[in-house]
Amino acid sequence: MRSSIRDAAPSPIDSTLVAELTAHEKTRLDELRATHPVLTQLGARFDDAGHEIALVGGPVRDALLGRPVTDLDFTTSASPDEIEQIVKGWADTTWDVGRAFGTIGVRKGTETLEITTYRADEYDPQSRKPVVAFGTNLNDDLARRDFTVNAMAVRLPGLEFVDVHGGLDDLADRTLRTPIGPDVSFGDDPLRMMRAARFVGQLGFIAAPDVTEAMVSMADRIGIVSAERVRDELNKLLLSDHPVLGLRVLVDTGLAERVLPELPALQLERDEHHRHKDVYEHSLTVLEQAIALEHRLDQRPDLTIRLAALLHDIGKPRTRRFTGDGTVTFHHHDVVGAKLARKRMRALRYPNEITDDVAMLVELHLRFHGYGSGDWTDSAVRRYVRDAGDQLERLHILTRADSTTRNQRKALRLQRTYDELEQRITQLAAQEELQSIRPDLDGNRIMEVLDIGPGREVGEAYRFLLDLRMDRGPLPEDQAIEALRAWWAAR
Repeated sequence: MRSSIRDAAPSPIDSTLVAELTAHEKTRLDELRATHPVLTQLGARFDDAGHEIALVGGPVRDALLGRPVTDLDFTTSASPDEIEQIVKGWADTTWDVGRAFGTIGVRKGTETLEITTYRADEYDPQSRKPVVAFGTNLNDDLARRDFTVNAMAVRLPGLEFVDVHGGLDDLADRTLRTPIGPDVSFGDDPLRMMRAARFVGQLGFIAAPDVTEAMVSMADRIGIVSAERVRDELNKLLLSDHPVLGLRVLVDTGLAERVLPELPALQLERDEHHRHKDVYEHSLTVLEQAIALEHRLDQRPDLTIRLAALLHDIGKPRTRRFTGDGTVTFHHHDVVGAKLARKRMRALRYPNEITDDVAMLVELHLRFHGYGSGDWTDSAVRRYVRDAGDQLERLHILTRADSTTRNQRKALRLQRTYDELEQRITQLAAQEELQSIRPDLDGNRIMEVLDIGPGREVGEAYRFLLDLRMDRGPLPEDQAIEALRAWWAAR
């Protein structure tokens, strides 16, 4: 059993507190070094130059969890100028867009590295932007990290594991804690509250009680964070393995009220007869079912379908009406929801293309239900396909995911009906692709080239050219004319 170090006092760097690793954890760090030889190379260069360097944060956490490690983040005693000198001649490329924050970017082979001078930042209470202050040791740098599981480091080149805040214990407990008091940590950088929800969805962790309490009491502070940064964290959450877990954290702590108020608004009070679904729970279920159908898409995880699934019913609170017999209606919630989705996504600074796609999917998500009567003509099917455009496959997924009925017979009936619609779409598409193909020369041109009048021979020439087009694809006019004259001479 690992000895607990959570209550140990932070130690200065010259007596670094090193947690006891299991043999399995040691093996994972050895594997990390073996699969990323830049760790040994970089460690040796900094050591030769008389500077400390450590792999820190997410890469260490993911290596210990057995997750893939991609981007590598380092912290060092070297200044940005010194970093550049140390990697000169070794790195393939460097860039310094983060120099003001002490960061130098490095590309070595296929590896992307970020090397940052030790930091000991302070924050302006009215802004999440830090007043950049370089630190003098690794211990101070780790204290400014967001969560203890991201405040572990591996010093190079010796691969010495450093854990002054009990991150390894929290990793084993799958718990999110902050290296310093959560009220201080979130006060410094409110975006960390969004990040907590993201790690719940991404890693399957739970937030410690004091972290959750701080998120609840400080939710308003998220307002100082730019819309773009909120959007980026929301995207990372939505693209995680279990986004519903993180979304529940946003709603339960009140953060969603500030960043995505349409989501908690779905928690409509149930009418006394319980004649409509819990729209909030339904929407989360639709999101999960859409994710299960993402295998139909070329690229996954897919942000567009996940946003559309989450937002597809946000028009319901605005359109809910109670009828005289106590039933509930949500007429036109698809149209209203599309407008609300567009408005929220613009507020979060989403690109126009993804905003348009999500809004269209929300607006079309009910269209299929008119098909169940069985009276859709071929032209109606064509309009369905035309209106969906390049979002047709996502609309298929959203429509199927939107069926959350517990009535197994009804669910199977809906599935069969949609199977039938997709088959009709496929058949019509195949037919109309063939029907849309025309010869490279029309009848008038054929008569002009062959100097003949209307009659059976024009039809024969037309069919020859059509077969030619099917075999060889479209031809330039001069080649089509040459082929036509050769056929005419040989017939």
